[in-house]
Amino acid sequence: MFNDLPPAPVARKQTVSDTRHGIERSDDYAWLRADNWQQVFQDPSLLDKDIRDYLEAENAYQKTAMADTEPLQKILFEEMKGRIKQDDSSVPSPDGPFAYGTSFVTGGEQPRFFRVPRNGGRQEILLDGDAEASKFSYFRLSSANHSHDHARMIWGYDDKGSEYFNLRIRDLASGEDLPDVIENTGGGGAWAPDGNGFFYTMLDENHRPSKVFYHALGTDQKDDRLVYEETDPGFFMGVGGSKLNDLIYINIHDHETSEYLILAADDLQGAPKLVAARETGIEYDMHEAGDIFYILTNADGAADYKIVQAPKQTPQRENWRDVVAHKPGRIILSHTVFADFLVWLEREDGLPRIVVHQRSSGEEHSIAFDEDAYSLGLQGSFEYDTDVIRFSYSSMTTPSQQYDYNMRTRERTLLKTQEVPSGHDAGDYVTRRVMAPSHDGALVPVTLLYRKDTALDGSAPCLLYGYGSYGMTIPASFNTNCLSLADRGFVYAIAHIRGGKDKGFAWYDAGRRQNKPNTFLDFIAAAEYLNAENITSFDRIIAEGGSAGGMLMGAVANMAPNHFGAIIAAVPFVDVLNTMLDDTLPLTPPEWPEWGNPITSMSDYKGIAAYSPYDNVVQQDYPPILAIAGLTDPRVTYWEPAKWVAKLREMKTTDAPVFLKTNMDAGHGGASGRFQRLEEIAYEYAFALKVAGKIS
Repeated sequence: MFNDLPPAPVARKQTVSDTRHGIERSDDYAWLRADNWQQVFQDPSLLDKDIRDYLEAENAYQKTAMADTEPLQKILFEEMKGRIKQDDSSVPSPDGPFAYGTSFVTGGEQPRFFRVPRNGGRQEILLDGDAEASKFSYFRLSSANHSHDHARMIWGYDDKGSEYFNLRIRDLASGEDLPDVIENTGGGGAWAPDGNGFFYTMLDENHRPSKVFYHALGTDQKDDRLVYEETDPGFFMGVGGSKLNDLIYINIHDHETSEYLILAADDLQGAPKLVAARETGIEYDMHEAGDIFYILTNADGAADYKIVQAPKQTPQRENWRDVVAHKPGRIILSHTVFADFLVWLEREDGLPRIVVHQRSSGEEHSIAFDEDAYSLGLQGSFEYDTDVIRFSYSSMTTPSQQYDYNMRTRERTLLKTQEVPSGHDAGDYVTRRVMAPSHDGALVPVTLLYRKDTALDGSAPCLLYGYGSYGMTIPASFNTNCLSLADRGFVYAIAHIRGGKDKGFAWYDAGRRQNKPNTFLDFIAAAEYLNAENITSFDRIIAEGGSAGGMLMGAVANMAPNHFGAIIAAVPFVDVLNTMLDDTLPLTPPEWPEWGNPITSMSDYKGIAAYSPYDNVVQQDYPPILAIAGLTDPRVTYWEPAKWVAKLREMKTTDAPVFLKTNMDAGHGGASGRFQRLEEIAYEYAFALKVAGKIS
């Protein structure tokens, strides 16, 4: 499989000891964490030479090991590229006299933002992402937000991969940017109702959005007015505007608690007004409708959420009144409000549906589909006084479809079906959902995609994907990339494990903090089910996950290495205990509700230490492992996979290789261009195909 490899890099050992709660630990590879990591995120050239040399040696090693797959990588890339309509365009979203959308040109990597007059007329390009990207070696657009009077647009970009975004303001009449440049922001801005300025979040030196500022057009950033400062480093913060253009929302939250502050249009200089004070474990999200708010919340024991309403002038919690009652097992994921309709997206029995509630009559109806597994998305709207919503639908075999839906007449209009230029026949494939019994009897949904001519006799290779954190649900949506595996005889499987909200809040709660091992055991159970049912076999399963899903990969590699033929871990969160003990890192304090706080709690310390992948690498047989990192990644720092690979290579008892590929010019999301990203996926798939013996 991986024959005649040169000697693998060997990281030097430099032991650092740490004692917490009377427990001493040693870390031989802590030196890979750059002391000046904040500066490296801003300027990668400042990385210590010893660290850079080690990462580059690892890159050279994996490149040699994967050299024989380079022709296959090119074939995979062209296949995946061939399934993308290169000059694609979104269906523009209406807003007053215009409709706004994004498009790509043939060969283009970055989107263009455009608008068209709703009464007919020429398309106007507002921002050309490819033109802007040509000025930088790395470029990622964050957002483009037009003002309410359609005269200007805030747009943001990151030119290092570190997710520190600069904001610019474009005059839409001239097409020129104003002199204003706002640096080190969270990536977006909310226009003040008068269009003479905007609100934005500023990131501090630890990459946390700690302050909200107001910027008046034509002034210097140093003169911006501080609107609100969050002193608790454990909370994220965002700022946005209302559809009715009369409020500014400041949303403060961690993974289990939220709080809103609001500014009224007629008092933007005043202090933000508190809606409901933060209370640990209580979340809420709000939209206005005339003189009332509709609030989605888990308050009062509504674990799977309910919707309440409150007067706009007195929105405090004591004035909340139920509109949509809590129903255990039916989780409400999001909601939006229009002049005469309340709409929400919910999931029950693992399947999503959209529910429309007429505010004047209370009458309700739902939008759902009949496939065994599918994805449904409720798209945002600029407009409030409308009867039309837009949603998207797809499944593992059905390309994405966009619909306009008239909530009053219930008429559904198909606007667009995703075009696959190289051709796609849904009848060639099978998608189905199976249920894998876990260690405690819980049934884990697993979505499968494969060609209908694939023999399910245990011989088919399988890419088994998992995530299982933060309540995120991995949708069973159409993905043209995985067709390249299915067409080569793979079964593509998604394990909907605990830690996500696939089966409601209880499914999430049973996979976090002290319950985190359920996430790993569910994934192992999915592999055991696929093996037992002859859908595949253990040595044919390539496990894949990224970020927190990469932590899953590290955990199952330690717990059940013989269940997997190989493991792909993208930007893997594998040094969990050290990261949760380092409160200077960008995401550590906000992550404590998800993982626990090992600084203050011995129980949390021991719980994390029991599964943290880096801390639990032992002398045993490991399958081939590919880890992928980003040098300027502020979410999962590059040294986590680097340390993990060094320790795996030291401890493993077989000659199965372990590889580290570090993107020296990007962060958490990898390459920013749409085709550059395909090159990275082609690399990962080539690794899977090589392990499966299918590179010829």
